[in-house]
Formats: sequence, C-alpha cells, structure tokens
Amino acid sequence: MTTGRAHIPGLYIHFPFCRSKCGYCDFYSVTETSLISSFLEALSMEAALYREEFTAFDTVYLGGGTPSLMAPDQVEALLEMVLDTFTILANAEITMELNPADLTREDLRVLRRAGINRVNIGVQSFHDRELQFLGRRHDRRQAMKALEWAGYAGFDNIGLDLIYNLPHQSLEDWRASLMQAIALRPAHLSCYELELKADTPLGRKLGQRGHGRGSEDLAREFFIKTSGVLEDAGYIHYEVSNFAAGMDKASQHNRKYWDHTPYLGLGPAAHSFEGASRWWNRSSLQSYLADLSRRERPVEGREDLGPQELAMEALFLGLRTRDGIDLDRYARLYGRDLMRENRRQLEEWSRLGLVEIASRRIRPTRSGMAVADALAVM
Repeated sequence: MTTGRAHIPGLYIHFPFCRSKCGYCDFYSVTETSLISSFLEALSMEAALYREEFTAFDTVYLGGGTPSLMAPDQVEALLEMVLDTFTILANAEITMELNPADLTREDLRVLRRAGINRVNIGVQSFHDRELQFLGRRHDRRQAMKALEWAGYAGFDNIGLDLIYNLPHQSLEDWRASLMQAIALRPAHLSCYELELKADTPLGRKLGQRGHGRGSEDLAREFFIKTSGVLEDAGYIHYEVSNFAAGMDKASQHNRKYWDHTPYLGLGPAAHSFEGASRWWNRSSLQSYLADLSRRERPVEGREDLGPQELAMEALFLGLRTRDGIDLDRYARLYGRDLMRENRRQLEEWSRLGLVEIASRRIRPTRSGMAVADALAVM
C-alpha cells in the first residue's frame, strides 16, 4: 500500500438494512432486520480476509442502508472488530450515517464514546410534506432534535444531507430549507439533486422526466442558488454536492474517491479500489452470507483500468472539485499535457466563465460545477 499519509486508504462498511425503502433510493438494502446479527458475523469474516492486503486506514465510514438501525452495543462491537483486524491511525475520521427517526440522546452519547467522531444525518428536507413525498420515516421535528442531541453528545463534526429539485418544489421552498440548515450551523452539508432512477418506486411512478420538476435550466437554477446561499453563509463549495464550514470539516473519506486514493469496501454491494483495480461485492445479502460461510470473498466483479481510463477518471473527478486539476501532477501521473492537447477547448470554457486557468491549475467555477459532467468530455 502507499505509505504517505495523504494516500492512506479509507475503509467503507456498507450496512445493508433499512426499516423501509425510500421511494427514490437505489442503494442496495433489504428490510429483513432479523439478519443483522448474521451480517455482522459475516462482516468480521470478510474483514479478516483482507487484513494482509489492507493494514492501515485513516478514515472509516459506516454507510448504508441505515447504520443507525444497529443497537449502540452492536456499533461498539463492530468498531472493536475493525480495531482488532486493522490499524486505525491516530486522529482517524470515523463517520456514521444516521436516520433522525432512530436516534435518542443517549444513543448518540454511546456512539460518541464508542469512537464515532463524525456523523452524517439524513435530514433531506425541513418540510414535512417533502419528507412524506420522499418516504422518509422522520419529520421536521425529529430532524431538529437529532441535530440538537448530536451536539449535546459531543459531536463537533456534524454533517447533514439535503435533496433539492423535488416535483413542484419552488426555489423559495428550497431556500427555506437551506436557511434552516444554516441556522443550525452544521460542519458539513451535502446537497443532492433528486435523481429519478427507473428501477426505484418514484422513478416508476413519476417517470424519468420528473412530473413537475421543470427543465434543465431550472435544475441549474437550484444548483446556483444552493452554492450562492451556502457560500454567502461561509461554507466552502469544495465538490459539486458538498459544502464544508472549513476544509478541516470536509469529508476526508469521500475525498479519497475523487483522487484515486485506495479504499476497501466491506458489505454487500460495496466497492473497492487499489492501484488500477476496482472490484465490487455481490448485491445480494444472501449470496454475501453464503460466500463468507465458505470463507470466500463475496466479490461479484472486477475491472482493471488502463492508463487512458485512469486519466479520464481523474479528469472527470477533478473537474467536480474546488481544487480542480494540477496540470503538472496530471502530466506526471498520466502522461498527458491537457493544456497542449485541449488549449482551444479550455480557452473557450474560460471565456464562457466555466473554468479558471491560473498557476498551472484548472478549476471549475460555480457555473462550471453546474455542468461538471459535461466538462470532462474533452
């Protein structure tokens, strides 16, 4: 593994259980919560199968699914297993995703004592009618309480998720949710446009066009409004969907995904990356449990990326971030001089206000971030 602290791997654990499925969500999860104990036993076996390849981590992320369905003592046991199996470096960022409907003040205190030092709370909206539309189990009052109790429990690195461009949602509705979030002063906000995937209940119900969600121009207005309101409030827009009260509060784990730092994913449907290889686990809890009962890695597929593919990924991911692309580093890693190869295109984007080019670095502007996926096509 890479030894420099900047490139130490991250550990992701996918907890594949939800009390109920939200209509918009296409992440893998099941509602058979009676299998949580069996899953945690299998997870320990899977971790042991990687202990010789991945020895040390400086971030741990418990995602899902709904990890807050675990009892606090189960979270404690899971973290103890991780510490027994791998080396977790001092000052590691250890994040857990939480659903406001599952939390008590005492649960949060136990999680903090267990070693969780960052929480990401799935608020999604501060409007009850929007929460009902999304199929969330909590209401506005529970969301407010969860954030309050997290602070009382000693968490000073609290993130929250919000979703915008819902059917019939106005820009003013969205601004009201943002202002409510700002008033609570979380360390981090993730703001995502609602995606209506065809294989989700909402996707099937409303269709790909969104049933009242407006045009691409309106989606861009939502994005620009989000960035402007949060940056005016002092947040740093450091990635297309992510805002931090300071770069020390940016998600250190998620940043690994954007710069080809290795990461290990455990649990059903989890993805991993190391060197030029990416692999992913079975998207089936039953298959996952069966493989591990035989002490076999539950890997469903793998791809090895060539130099051209790695270069294209680095371009795509870099143009989604505030840091952008260091041209000299890019040339050193991928053997391509972007300015020489794409000068005319880059100069046109600069003229249109989509990128800034200075000090041998290309950075997307706010307008550029709004169309970041299109910028990567050079």
